[in-house]
Amino acid sequence: MPDVASWEFWLGVPFRVLLILVIAGVASAAIRLIIRRITRGIERGTRSRVVRKLDAGKAQWVQDAGLARERQVQRAKTVGSVLASVATLAVWAIALLMVISELGFNIAPVVASAGIAGVALSFGAQSLVKDYIAGIFMVAEDQLGIGDVVDLGEASGSVEEVGLRVTQVRDVQGTLWHVRNGEILRVGNSSQGWARAVLDVPLPYDGDLDAMTARLKDSLEDLKNDPEVGASVMGSPEVLGVESLTGESVTVRVTVKTAPSQQWAVSRAMRVKVKKMLDREGLSVPLLNQTVVRGSAGPYGQAAEAGAPGTAPAEPGSADPRSATTGSQGAPERG
Repeated sequence: MPDVASWEFWLGVPFRVLLILVIAGVASAAIRLIIRRITRGIERGTRSRVVRKLDAGKAQWVQDAGLARERQVQRAKTVGSVLASVATLAVWAIALLMVISELGFNIAPVVASAGIAGVALSFGAQSLVKDYIAGIFMVAEDQLGIGDVVDLGEASGSVEEVGLRVTQVRDVQGTLWHVRNGEILRVGNSSQGWARAVLDVPLPYDGDLDAMTARLKDSLEDLKNDPEVGASVMGSPEVLGVESLTGESVTVRVTVKTAPSQQWAVSRAMRVKVKKMLDREGLSVPLLNQTVVRGSAGPYGQAAEAGAPGTAPAEPGSADPRSATTGSQGAPERG
């Protein structure tokens, strides 16, 4: 029976247990302090975002570092809490095993069982660990956020939920995709900073290219005054030049810098203005590989009656003249 009144007893096992608990507490606090410093660095590392605000009743896209910082702070707290919880759990688990060993219990079977369980876990749940690690870095590096329009490879659309294991993306058709973070190899984010509307306009090959290009640019200059998308336009239209050249048309590329996620709406407005410009100038978009075989079809697609002026009766076995005109997909169909 040990003498609890002697110093030898208190300087033995109780002192070592107390020392283990103190070291575990200090280590846990130090790790939390380091994680807190890292998360503060993540908070300061944010960039300003372009957000939509109302100024005198008019929508404008402006730089707003406050919203970006708030979002970055939330991400940093999420990552910090996860890392702190994992580190605290690991430290106190080790301390508990050491205390049990000091109390005279044999922990070798426990350690061996933990080793076997760790090996099994490493093989069976490696994808799960991969998902969590990838999610932590995605959140910490601000690769995407709720409301961003992203392209994740297999799935693209608007982000509805960002978790440490799964990211939820809803595409344009309304399908909600659950994408594991460990399977995301690349992230294309169309909502950070600014975007660009790109439009390729085919023009007649035999037209005056310089004049048509000037009219094209002039028709898009008042895009900022458009009541629907004018607030989303962040720059003047730029004609980059000839993008492709065929025997039927000359394709000219036009770009406009826009607010994030607004390039599609601006592109639709650009198409409308280009269509109206072509109508005013009497120009038409060339049809590719068009073939027209003229027959005796009437103005409404009906065959002319036999004996009509300027027509001849169709011979037996001849093709129906109504099927002699094709669209833009090549030669006429063969029966």
